[in-house]
Amino acid sequence: MIKIDTSNLRGDITGGITAGIVALPLALAFGVASGLGPIAGMYGAIAVGFFAALFGGTPSQISGPTGPMVVVLAGLFASLTGNPALIFTAVMLAGAIQIAMGFLGLGDYIRLVPYPVISGFMSGIGIIIISLQVIVLMGHPSPSNTLDAIGDIPAAVSAINPYTLALGIGTLIIAYKWPPSWGKYVPGTLAALLIGTFASLIVGNVPILGDIPTGLPELVMPVFTGDSFALVLEAAIILAVLGAIDSLLTSLVADNMTRTRHNSNKELVGQGIGNAFAGFIGGIAGAGATMRTFVNIRTGGRGQISGMVHALLLLAIVLGLGSLASYIPHAVLAGILVKAGADIIDWSYIRKAHKGPRFDLILMAIVVAMTVFVDLIQAVGVGVVLAAIAYVKQVAQVQLDKLKNMPDHLDDPEEHALLEQAHGQVRVFDFGGPLSFGAAADVGHHVREKVKDSAQVLILDFERVPFMDVSAARAVETIAVDAKASGKLLYVSGLSSDVESVLTGLGVDEHYDDSSIFTTRLDALKSAADVISQADAKAKKGEQVSLVQPQPA
Repeated sequence: MIKIDTSNLRGDITGGITAGIVALPLALAFGVASGLGPIAGMYGAIAVGFFAALFGGTPSQISGPTGPMVVVLAGLFASLTGNPALIFTAVMLAGAIQIAMGFLGLGDYIRLVPYPVISGFMSGIGIIIISLQVIVLMGHPSPSNTLDAIGDIPAAVSAINPYTLALGIGTLIIAYKWPPSWGKYVPGTLAALLIGTFASLIVGNVPILGDIPTGLPELVMPVFTGDSFALVLEAAIILAVLGAIDSLLTSLVADNMTRTRHNSNKELVGQGIGNAFAGFIGGIAGAGATMRTFVNIRTGGRGQISGMVHALLLLAIVLGLGSLASYIPHAVLAGILVKAGADIIDWSYIRKAHKGPRFDLILMAIVVAMTVFVDLIQAVGVGVVLAAIAYVKQVAQVQLDKLKNMPDHLDDPEEHALLEQAHGQVRVFDFGGPLSFGAAADVGHHVREKVKDSAQVLILDFERVPFMDVSAARAVETIAVDAKASGKLLYVSGLSSDVESVLTGLGVDEHYDDSSIFTTRLDALKSAADVISQADAKAKKGEQVSLVQPQPA
């Protein structure tokens, strides 16, 4: 049962109305940028905004069309021109996938994407939005992709429409320079939209949106055709994943501002219901919108009512003011989109990135380049893989550093005395924690270098190793084989049942006897000291000493 919090009703209504006013020009602009028209942007903002607020897990969040989602939709529109039903089918499927992600508990995992990858992806999206709108500012139709946009710039420059350029630049200036004190009453983007549209009526000779449908939307049934289903499904998966990441990042922003904690999986379900319904009524996909959420919270919104009020305000506008929106120039919306793209770029990290880890900066640059010039999903995938590899390498180095040659580090007086008694012929290696596959490859070499020819007994202490994977087990096997081949005795101590079962299951225990297994390191040291003492006694009598029969290498 859905429970609606009414404890902050006045603040939620105020925040929702303000967020709705801010969302109006963005919904129109993103609808145009998607290729499906301004009304699709409005329907998307209404559906996702209302149902994500009602069913989601971040009460103060405002949802609607966002830059990353629009970029994917624009690419899909370019591939499926003439059949919007297929695009809306992708939106419905994306919603269904998000619902499934929420029920499967994947929300907690999406937040594990490294920050440089997210930063690079969002910055790349911002660059794409700006590059696609630069041509529109010059008075020409928006190209379908970034490479075409860059290639069309010379031709556009040679045939600039000065009126559209002036309107677009003027819109940008108003949006950026609108006084904050005035913004309490009229947000800067809305002021830019109104002033730019009014100016275009005086100037004339600029492309405008034209007729916009009004009234309630017509229902769209999903369409599945063999020729395009793969493309639609791929776009749906991308929309679902990007929308999930975008929404949960905004949820974190809302948490920081409201000192609350969102429910990631519930949020995915809410976003999924909103997107599924958006496609059903001919709206574009959406996600949690950071700027609109910020405005909502700053003006008093805290509960889910604020997001629902924001959507209902947009619905009222669609039902009554659609004819007025038809006079909005493309250049004005392009100016608003350029600002939206610039706001998406992670300037705060870019300014400080050179002071942080160099690899993170390189990773961000790679993700930006792949986002802009290759593919959105590949950019995130490659970024996550590279970040994971770098992390494993760093962890492996830490683990190897903790693999201590113990004689200099034993704090227990009895253990230290036993080592002194062995005169350097016993070496203890303490695995300070679980061994990753990244460290396993170098463990054998590390032990071999420490032991050299002086030590006769090796003690591997697993007391602090809670689990072990196949790579680590094979590394232990390498150490055991090397020890036997060089005539050294191998002891193991502190084996947990889980670690022992892995070593036994993979046959590693075949390389040492049951008598070489000890419960504690102290027991292993006592046995090793006795063995060394007996060997020394035999050596004094002139007898041949061999702890282990050497094996051929």
